Formats: sequence, structure tokens, C-alpha cells
Amino acid sequence: MLVLFETSAGYAIFKLLDEKKLKNVSDLYSHFESPEATSKIIKLKHFQKFDDTTEALASAASLIEGKLCKSLKKVIKSHVNSSDSLMVADPKLGAAIKEKFNISCVSSSSAADLLRCIRSQFENLLVGLPKKDLTAMSLGLAHSLSRYKLKFSPDKIDTMIVQAIGLLDELDKEVNNYIMRCREWYGWHFPELGKILTDNLEYVKTIKTLGMRENAKSIDLSSILSPALEDQVKTAAEISMGTEIAEDDIQHIVQMCDEILDISTYRSSLSDYLKSRMMAVAPNVTVLLGDLVGARMLAQGGSLVNVAKMPASTIQLCGAEKALFRALKKKHDTPKYGLIYHSSLVGRATAKVKGRMSRMLAAKVALAARFDAFGESETINLDLGTNHLASLEYKLRLMEEGSMTRISGTAKAKAKFEKYQVKREIVQYSAAADSTIPSNKRKIEDTGIKEEYSETATLKEIKPEPEDQQPPKKKKKKNKDQTNGGDKSVNNGADISVKSEQESILTEEQTPKSKKKKKKRELQEEPVEELIVGMYNILLYKNIIIEYIFRERCIIKYILCFRGGENIVARNKI
Repeated sequence: MLVLFETSAGYAIFKLLDEKKLKNVSDLYSHFESPEATSKIIKLKHFQKFDDTTEALASAASLIEGKLCKSLKKVIKSHVNSSDSLMVADPKLGAAIKEKFNISCVSSSSAADLLRCIRSQFENLLVGLPKKDLTAMSLGLAHSLSRYKLKFSPDKIDTMIVQAIGLLDELDKEVNNYIMRCREWYGWHFPELGKILTDNLEYVKTIKTLGMRENAKSIDLSSILSPALEDQVKTAAEISMGTEIAEDDIQHIVQMCDEILDISTYRSSLSDYLKSRMMAVAPNVTVLLGDLVGARMLAQGGSLVNVAKMPASTIQLCGAEKALFRALKKKHDTPKYGLIYHSSLVGRATAKVKGRMSRMLAAKVALAARFDAFGESETINLDLGTNHLASLEYKLRLMEEGSMTRISGTAKAKAKFEKYQVKREIVQYSAAADSTIPSNKRKIEDTGIKEEYSETATLKEIKPEPEDQQPPKKKKKKNKDQTNGGDKSVNNGADISVKSEQESILTEEQTPKSKKKKKKRELQEEPVEELIVGMYNILLYKNIIIEYIFRERCIIKYILCFRGGENIVARNKI
């Protein structure tokens, strides 16, 4: 069995003399303690040295990716037969060798232990190569490999974006400070000019061209200002209430104006550089957020790869960390957005929709950042960003109109959006609710008795039966006795005839169910009447007369008129 060993100086192929030693891996290091013991187990067959650092760098880069370089192909082709088995450290490299040369390759934990032991005795096994040269080769290869990784894609260097956006923010601060100082300084001489010219660059250019305010009549300002503004400036210069200044003062003011114009010019060029760099490094993020907001997002995260590793919720609150931790500490509402608030999509949304829009935009930015950071396309691809931007604009329009697509079911269908309206029911007051007299009406059942019920109902309402009712048979006997009697029939003839007719109709139409209902109704009505009569007797006994009793005495009279015996005395007292 042969062993392939890669070094910074070249490729070495060793022959394994005793394969039985690999069975016991735990004691393998003991056989490599001395060069003599190492020579009994392994022997150097061939060593291929690199010509220069460029060849070493190319081979190291190919080995990292698991590919075969030209120098390695030559070594294997010339010194390894197809019948031999080759032990390698990387399984990807072994698969590539097997596919290319049809050589069986072995890569396992025992192979890794053997290569580790060979590395410990490599200086003794390799003859003709000094230790200093080997150290210099390894150090040079490490430096060249690190430089190669940094220069692998110069357009993808996002550190330049971080520095550019930092410098841009500092230039904005400095320009604002200079302009404020210039307005205050020149305002002592010509205060009216600051109110006429609101644009900072126009103000600075006018000061540089004008100088003293007395020169306003003879100097042409048409290249800087519009005709209307030029007339206002000349008119205000004639009637200005500012103080007089010397020539030295105006020279320093003009020099400061030159500095402001130079800084503003450099700022515009830096902004153009930042746009081009953002389109090269993170094109899809730039389409969604814009160049300035996207650059600030990368600066906040540190790099494009760090932003790509962030979840969407972190991207949404990126730049609002202080507000987030303050809200968590004081148990207030957490913020809804950070740097993403300054994007065009969130800025166009209404206040009600800004939170939802920032959440959706953060999700799309997370996908775009991952595509820009880990995408393998060498050319600039804006399809992902443009598609997400179009979908977000469509959703924003739907949210502002008040309709949203359905979350469940088909995505094409739209959910119905109905404006909430308070439904108020108008209830009319019934005058019948004023009466406190319990009703004796029976519920009419739909059994075909509606037509025959009218006469009995009217009779019962006019004159209900007394409290002590007797069975129908006894009433019939009583009616017979009353009809056969002498004086009784003469005195109460009319009343007895009406009662007999009523009782005969009721007995014919009454059913067992109606009797039960009637008894229940009487049981419910009696306590109410007795309570009213008892209260009235107590009030009379104590000689306490309340005003509302006289006001409602008609109700008590009406109740007592249907009761007999002792209640009649109480009715006469009223």
C-alpha cells in the first residue's frame, strides 16, 4: 500500500512496509518515536518538489477544493500503478483520483493517524532538504494562500463599503457644521440673504461671488440664481441692516465657502462610488433597500456575510438595539423597525401599515443578502431583488386599499373585506309593561282550537273564577239547585245564568293539560295578591298612609274585587 503525503515543499509518496501495525491504532505512535523505528514501518518512494511559490499555491488551492492539479497528476501517473492501493487524507481527493486513474483509494481514521505520525518524523524521512528551507516554504505558502483568498474576488470586498458609508456620514456632519458657521458669520453683514436663499449651496456660491453686499449692483448672479431671486437679493442688499466688516473678514469667509464647495463635490463623487460598489457587492439588497440604507445595514452588521447569517427579525431591528433593550428592560412595547425605516417602501406606507411592511421587507432582504453573499453566479443578477420588490409593492397597495390575499386556501382568491359597522337595534317601549297585574291568558297551541277559543277567552278575562273552585260535577249540581230554588233564583237569576253558561263552555273544552296549567298559574298568582293585601292591612293597622298607595289604590281595588270573604272588607275601607 502506498501513502500520499502533501507538504508545502511538494508531494511525497511513501510505501507502507507493515500493514499489520494499522490494526492497533492506539499503539501506532510508539513505532514513530525514533527514525530507526519509523524506517521499519514506512519508506520514502518518491518526492516531487515544487518549482516556485505559484505552483505551491495552485496545488494548495486545488487540494482545498478536492481537485487534482497538474503536478499531482504527473506524480500519480508516473509513480502509482493501477494495481496499487493509495492512502489519502481527504476523501474528496480520493474520489477524484479513483475517477481519473481508476486507482483504489483509502481514507479512514487509521489513515489520518498514520499521516499524523509521518508528519512528526517528516524531516528525518526526507533526505536532502534542510529544516530552514522547509520552514521558509511553509511560511511563504501560508502568506500567499491568505492573500489569494482575500484577492479571490476583489469586487466582493465589502469592507470598502463600510469605510465609504462611514466617511459619507462624517462628511455630511462636517458640511452641516461649516454651513451653519458660514450663515452665522456672514449673517452679521447681510442677514436678509439667509431668509431669501434657503438652499445651502446657492447661499455659499452667492457669498463667494458677491463678497461685500455693496457689490450686489455691479455683479451678475444669473449663473447661480434665478431672475426673481437675483432681484430680491439686490433689493435687500440696498436696504440691509447688517454691520460693516473688513476685507480680511470677507476673505476668510470666502475661503470657508471654498472648503464647503470642495467637500460637497467630494461627497457627490463618494456617493457615486458607493452606488457602484453596492451594485457590485450586494445588488439585490440595493434594489430592495437602496444604496445608502443597504450600505448602513452592511456597516451595522460588519460584512455582507454577517448580514446574510442574520434572521429576518434581527434585520428588521438592526440599528434600534438601544431602543429594543430599553423596551425589554422597562417592559414597554418593542420597536417595529430600525435602519429599514428609511427605505422607500416603508417610507411610502401609512402609519398603520409601517410595522407589517417592515416585517415583510426584512424577510425579503434576508433572502436577498444570502443570495448575494453565497450565490455562485459571477455576473450581477437582479432578478431576485426585482421580483421581491414588485411583490412587496403589490402587497403594500393591497394593504393600503384595505384588502389582503387569503392566508389559507388559494393564494389567488381575495378575502372579503367589510368595514365594521355598529348594529343598533331600536326597541320600542310597550305601555302594557306598566301594569303589575299578572295575566291569566292561556297560551294558544296550534292544534286547531284557535277559532273556538275566542268566546272562552273573553269570558275568562271578564270574570275569572273565585279562589275556592269546585269540580265541574259539583258545580253542575249547584247550578241545578240554584235553578230549582225559590228566593235564590229570584235574587241572583242573572248572575247564575251567566255563570252556568260560562262553566258549561269551560267544562266542555277543558283538557287535563289546561287544568294543570291553570293550577300552576293560580299557585303563582296567589302569593302576589296576598302580599299586596297583607301590606295594605299592615299599613292601616299602624296608621301609616303613604302617598303612592293612594296613587295606586285603583290597582289594589281591582285585585281585591275578585276575592271574596275577608278581602271585601278591605276593599270597602279603601
